[in-house]
Amino acid sequence: MVIIRLARTGTVKRPYYQLVATEKAHPRNGRIIERLGFYNPIAVGAEPKARIDMARVNYWLLRGSACSMSAQKVIKRHGQKAQGVA
Repeated sequence: MVIIRLARTGTVKRPYYQLVATEKAHPRNGRIIERLGFYNPIAVGAEPKARIDMARVNYWLLRGSACSMSAQKVIKRHGQKAQGVA
């Protein structure tokens, strides 16, 4: 089963997350199917806090993939509505 979730990158105390589509059985930072965007919780100034390709998110959701709770929050928080995300 495919799931949309956040994969953590960055360094200690400087998190940076990739929004990815991956198999549920794979580890958090393991092999991915597709990169859908990013989320930078510590962005300052003119840096973008998040960039999400909503067309691809919708593509995966319409094909039956699930979305993790944290990924749903990021998608909702940044004002981009995806079909199937509450």
